[in-house]
Amino acid sequence: MKSSVENIDPTRVKLSVEAPYAELKPSIDAAYKEIAKQVSIPGFRRGKVPARIIDQRVGRPAVLQEAVNNSLDDLYRKAIDEHELRPLGSPEVEVTAIPGLDGTEEGDLTFTIEVDVRPEIELPAYDTLSVEVDTFEVSDEDVEKELTDLRSRFGTLKTVDRPAQKDDFVTLDLTATVDGEEVDSASDISYQVGAGTMLEGMDEALDGLSAEEETSFESTLAGGEHAGRAGLVAITLKAVKERELPEADDDFAQLASEFDTIDELKADLREQAAKQKEFDQGVQARDKVLELLIEKLDVPVPAKLVEDEVHRHLEQENRLEDDEHRAEVTAETEKTLRTQFVLDAVVEAENVDVSQPELIEYIISAAQQYGMNPNEFAQALDSNNQVPAIVSEVARRKALAEVLAGAKVVDADGSTVDMTAFTTAPGEDEEDSEEVEAAVESTDAEAGSDSGEKADSEEKAEKKAPAKKAAPKKSAKKDDAEADAEDAPKKKAPAKKAAAKKPAAKKAAAKKDEKADSDSE
Repeated sequence: MKSSVENIDPTRVKLSVEAPYAELKPSIDAAYKEIAKQVSIPGFRRGKVPARIIDQRVGRPAVLQEAVNNSLDDLYRKAIDEHELRPLGSPEVEVTAIPGLDGTEEGDLTFTIEVDVRPEIELPAYDTLSVEVDTFEVSDEDVEKELTDLRSRFGTLKTVDRPAQKDDFVTLDLTATVDGEEVDSASDISYQVGAGTMLEGMDEALDGLSAEEETSFESTLAGGEHAGRAGLVAITLKAVKERELPEADDDFAQLASEFDTIDELKADLREQAAKQKEFDQGVQARDKVLELLIEKLDVPVPAKLVEDEVHRHLEQENRLEDDEHRAEVTAETEKTLRTQFVLDAVVEAENVDVSQPELIEYIISAAQQYGMNPNEFAQALDSNNQVPAIVSEVARRKALAEVLAGAKVVDADGSTVDMTAFTTAPGEDEEDSEEVEAAVESTDAEAGSDSGEKADSEEKAEKKAPAKKAAPKKSAKKDDAEADAEDAPKKKAPAKKAAAKKPAAKKAAAKKDEKADSDSE
């Protein structure tokens, strides 16, 4: 087999392949045997039909077509290996010549393949990256905010006879119509005014509305078959409640924490506020370092891959004609792909691998975000073949930590900021790890707990052959690399994931009584 490669642009190549008839011979023989099993010809047992009879009844072109289709996978992989390419997305194959159509055993199979590839990235020295983050200090106002938040968790709701205002809790009925036709309704909805978690315009409509009053507003529907369409939303306010907070005294400190006095509780809240500010500072540093790295590299992204993903995304939302939204999705897709390419380059450069404890720690964290049992979450990942994608995500997070460890981070005062907490892998939670270890054990071979296994897994995914169709310009099956890219808009870029755990409140809810909890809800 002979092959050559032509660079169409920095992220797309064209492979030209020539394979002699002799290389197709095993596939042709296999095609005759397969067709012999499928056809029924009088005088011959199924599976024992001679090749010349198949040529007469079925046609030699059909046999050769089957043989070519069965050969494309291996020929494509050989060409990819020969030129050390890392393909992405859906290859497009065009067969230009098929040997043996004239009955001879001569000639070459020739075809071309166009496919997107990962761009070549030359990483800068990490110590050339320098970013500035905010200086943090804990003020009395920060402590009061923490205390107020804690008191809110133990507050009770009391019905009030006045118009609704920000932070009030309301009960309401809702009806949505499109072009005068009711498309959705709900009753007895509980909502906190100002939360911004429901329809756009609802907070403004509720502000100043009293119980038993009605109003309506225009909004873009967020769910159902009419998602994305403008509709008229009518609401009926049924009740207004405000939260009453307990007094901030020693009794409250004993109720809400392990401390005996309010002063001790405030001291602990100050410490927690400091940890949170340090955490936020680390997140800011990490995001700025990644942003600077991407800016320095200006990595190209495959135009066709972006276009296909944007079209799929808009088609799912039924918003193909929304040019403004198309521009937003395009920008987000390009950013996500560019981030993945850069971090994958760091993974390769630093030989980053993912251990089983690191994989387990990530699964536990993700399961908590989804409100799922870690064991069940791990099994769901395995059944949906998502473990390799999770391994890649963990590797990218570790790669970003490597970059952050080498970069220079200073605060607004010019003082160097210690990023150790963000560049050191967190400890493994033994109890939770035991819970999911059995679930991920069977997937460990596929995910790869060392760099060799992971590299082999990703290499196979990237070299997946084109679809077995010898017709001109047929799209090939999508490989795993593109599947990961296609999911990109639906998940945040690695830059948005924290490298350290957010500090949890100390036993704040340990002594909450059932009544307070019920009323707060």
